[in-house]
Amino acid sequence: MTAKTTEAVTITPGAMTLADWRAIYEGASAALDAGAWDAIDASAAAVARIVAKGAPVYGINTGFGKLASVRIASDDLATLQRNIVLSHAAGTGAPSPVPVVRLMMALKLASFGVGASGVRRETVAMLEAMLRQGLTPVVPSQGSVGASGDLAPLSHMAAAMIGVGDIEVGGQTLPAAEALAQAGLTLLELGPKEGLALLNGTQFSAANALAGLFRAETVFQSALITGALSTEAAKGSDAPFDPRIHALRGHAGQRAVGDALRDLMAGSAIRASHAVDDPRVQDPYCLRCQPQVMGAVLDLLRQAATTLSVEANGVSDNPLIFADTDEALSGGNFHAEPVAFAADMIAMALCEIGSIAERRIAMLVDPALSGLPAFLTPRPGLNSGFMIPQVTAAALVSENKQRAYPASVDSIPTSANQEDHVSMAAHGARRLLEMADNVSAVIGIEYLAACQGIDFHAPLTSSDALEAAHKHLRAAVPTLEDDRHFHPDIEAATALIRSGSLVAAVPADLPGVS
Repeated sequence: MTAKTTEAVTITPGAMTLADWRAIYEGASAALDAGAWDAIDASAAAVARIVAKGAPVYGINTGFGKLASVRIASDDLATLQRNIVLSHAAGTGAPSPVPVVRLMMALKLASFGVGASGVRRETVAMLEAMLRQGLTPVVPSQGSVGASGDLAPLSHMAAAMIGVGDIEVGGQTLPAAEALAQAGLTLLELGPKEGLALLNGTQFSAANALAGLFRAETVFQSALITGALSTEAAKGSDAPFDPRIHALRGHAGQRAVGDALRDLMAGSAIRASHAVDDPRVQDPYCLRCQPQVMGAVLDLLRQAATTLSVEANGVSDNPLIFADTDEALSGGNFHAEPVAFAADMIAMALCEIGSIAERRIAMLVDPALSGLPAFLTPRPGLNSGFMIPQVTAAALVSENKQRAYPASVDSIPTSANQEDHVSMAAHGARRLLEMADNVSAVIGIEYLAACQGIDFHAPLTSSDALEAAHKHLRAAVPTLEDDRHFHPDIEAATALIRSGSLVAAVPADLPGVS
């Protein structure tokens, strides 16, 4: 899932891969597979037949939520759909990141493409055109409890389609009606069921969770590299990475991480220098237990990836239209509990990646544990070296611990107790990007510290893979000889982590989530 591309992605409903979603998140254009239009047309035709029959059907000719028993006259059906969009566009907080909103739109497009939502061709085409032309609705990030769909965030998306609210395009924020007119798009007039179909679903929560997963994978792979660098800097042993150890326990992630660490260190002259007669019997857990900790992280991320892949390929609005029988079945696919659990798993994984990395930083700056100069400076006392960067890492780790409390264990009744159990998936997923930013900074600090430690072992060299990682940092940040303004160094190293640049620079096959 690590390959990046800006090529156009064909959205094939029910058959999208995580790599497809990641490409869209990272800026690739997207269009619906032409084969989906027949199912869309059949679903819309079924809604038209249901309306013609005149029987009360939830979401088509009734009120919503607690007001489902209120029958709506045929002349008011268009107003009903417009009203639900406007009334439900009640979000607050900072605008969601553009890549997340684009991914949310693509997820909704894929869901419509299954042909179970009852929306017309022109409605789906409008969403597709906005995605293609870079028209991104401004969607407040707060207001969803992750059940009955991500109502508020998706309503802001739908409102932009009818010319209400704002749209970001080309770095500018414009009134929605103006942005659509400039793009040559006609304001959408909602038909029966369409307002509800647009705002009902888990796409906001799923988009944020997927974004968090993509960032977590990059951070995880970067941390394998910096963990190996730290092991080298401390002249740690690669014996704990022996595959026979991990085969006896059997966890797939543990085996994969052990293999990766061993491969990263293969051929190291630093390791060879203390392979015989090393007086230390065992390394601290932050080095020795990397396969066990990071392997468990990998297993957790892979489980979350499986859940999110299924969710992204499914249909989560309500009611669902079955065109072959002209039925509209009301259920609960909008409940985002699977996404909430996946988001909680990703949050825990991010927390642990940073936690064990911070312990490696603390180990490196302590001469009693690392055998290196105090705080990794050639002249300690006059210089403080890496003293405070370790404090910064500790602060970020503790902040992530606070954020990692499971969102899914919470619930609060809404809609006059009609919606009496909710998932909290939205804010469980929303926190992930900020948590990933924190971990990226922790790994960036470890990158600096580990490479500084390796510099003290010159002229001994590390493995080819780790030498490439060392060279990659030194192209941006020189060795620390005497104290200098540290913030730019941390920012530069963190950027190499966040962008995936470090992973791309190292010739190694690192395990990922798929």
